[in-house]
Amino acid sequence: MSKEDLIQLQGEVVHVGKGGNFRVQCENGHEVLAKLSGRTRRYRIRVVLGDRVTVAVSPYDPARGFIVYRER
Repeated sequence: MSKEDLIQLQGEVVHVGKGGNFRVQCENGHEVLAKLSGRTRRYRIRVVLGDRVTVAVSPYDPARGFIVYRER
């Protein structure tokens, strides 16, 4: 699967779990369990409760995804 196949959703972090897992409530009401993407970890971008983020979700499993961007 390539990067173009992922669905980009906007949302807000509503729960911070163990092991770098985040629960993100999307604008369309969908809730996604998300991890930090590799680039986000590499540049040590902090994601905290209440942050607005962009989540990349696979069309095969829309319940999981990666946080690819944190809004300022």
